[in-house]
Amino acid sequence: MTTPPRLPQENPVNTALAPRACPALQAVIFDWAGTLVDFGSLAPTQIFVDAFESFDIEISLAQARGPMGLSKWQHIRLLLDEPAIAAQWQARTGRAPADSDVDALYERFMPMQIAKVGQYSQPIDGAAQVLAWLRGQGLKIGSCSGYPRQVLDVLLPLAAAAGIRPDHVVAGDELAAGGRPGPYMALANVLALRIDDVAACIKVDDTVPGIEEGLRAGMWSVGVSLCGNEVGLTRSELDSLPPATASELNRQAQDRLRQAGAHYVIDTVAGLPEVVAHIRARLARGERP
Repeated sequence: MTTPPRLPQENPVNTALAPRACPALQAVIFDWAGTLVDFGSLAPTQIFVDAFESFDIEISLAQARGPMGLSKWQHIRLLLDEPAIAAQWQARTGRAPADSDVDALYERFMPMQIAKVGQYSQPIDGAAQVLAWLRGQGLKIGSCSGYPRQVLDVLLPLAAAAGIRPDHVVAGDELAAGGRPGPYMALANVLALRIDDVAACIKVDDTVPGIEEGLRAGMWSVGVSLCGNEVGLTRSELDSLPPATASELNRQAQDRLRQAGAHYVIDTVAGLPEVVAHIRARLARGERP
């Protein structure tokens, strides 16, 4: 079940505060899991559950999804800081979780993620076609992910074989400045793609930290609701729900992404061409993100 993207009322801008000429659109920067591949963003969440279980700590998929979009080490740190999970760790070990425990969980998580990511590498419907359309429009395609580089090294050739081939990829563990919700991975794409104005970029992501990343980088931020982390269901799970239930889950996901500051929210990347046209029109009127 999908619905047409609901484009929010345009927010007015004070062009007097933006004396620079507004650029033409130059690039779109995508997240990976839940945005381009892996409908429902299952690969990272299930592996977090499995990694914690290997330490005799039980966490739910909902808990695992909470910090989604961050780099994986920071994701584990925040999970261990959650009171219910920290209490389990205290009961099991006799002490509060420390950074050394994050390191141990991360070392357990990494080989499990590398081994499993290929199972969740299928492109989301329409993703390859939208990337081809963007290239036909003369736009560059960047990408970034909370996945570490070792995981992306497995995912990228599988995605490329299915038509998902960005011009640049930044991994969640390869910038000294850090990852989301900071702007660093998005800005690394700006440098690599030689974009001369951040307002000429669209950032597309299914997580709240990913929306914040785009905003902090000065870009147009587009949330992806139905196929991403905020709904968190596979296509078959979603299709098995009553239409009213699926619509409500999608509405709640859209609301969370809008509350994070997304300029637009779409169900899947298949709805992106309409948003691109909208943003181009706003740039032509002198507006900036």
